[in-house]
Amino acid sequence: MLNLAVPTGATRALTILCVGAHCDDIEIGCGGTLVEVIRKRPARVTWLICASDGARAEEARRSAALFLRDAAEVKLLIGDHPDGFLPYHGAQVKADFEALKGQIEPDLIFTHYRHDLHQDHRLASELTWNTFRDHLILEYEVPKYDGDLGNPNAFFPLSEDVCRHKVASLVQSYPSQAKKKWFAEDLFMAMLRLRGMESNSQSGLAEAFYCRKLRLVA
Repeated sequence: MLNLAVPTGATRALTILCVGAHCDDIEIGCGGTLVEVIRKRPARVTWLICASDGARAEEARRSAALFLRDAAEVKLLIGDHPDGFLPYHGAQVKADFEALKGQIEPDLIFTHYRHDLHQDHRLASELTWNTFRDHLILEYEVPKYDGDLGNPNAFFPLSEDVCRHKVASLVQSYPSQAKKKWFAEDLFMAMLRLRGMESNSQSGLAEAFYCRKLRLVA
């Protein structure tokens, strides 16, 4: 189980980087964990979205405001690379990551799963690891038609309240996705229930991640 609660007497804000290929990816993959963490300790959050258009960029701004309302500081970066074509705009996307590297030193990074079957998701994950090599990176999952869900090895238990907030905020923020069969409240809750069961969460709810490298300090 991940424990990111603030230690007694600690005052330094946690620096978090969230990477998403598309406007709703971060919220689907780690939105509940973000809400839970920033409720428990001060946090500065950088929210990077690679692909967007005008309409979805505005949806993303509304969504980030709902998910990050308790953050001490928020930096929202929304790229305009075309959805579905990120690997073919790789040099430009890479330049966005390189520019960010000199601006922040994250304590924790959330990005896509390296074996995600969506080409945009894979590139976002690859560039995260290329750019931030000596950081704690948790790879989140996004359910989709491709059927690429696997066996994550890190779980963050969530309260019922946080999960309801996550799902309601997603649906409220992204009306453009409402007609898609996979963008459904019961699907999002089912994922939280499944990972909650697998991790024996007290609430029965959790988000899950892949942690490829963890450095322990005595």
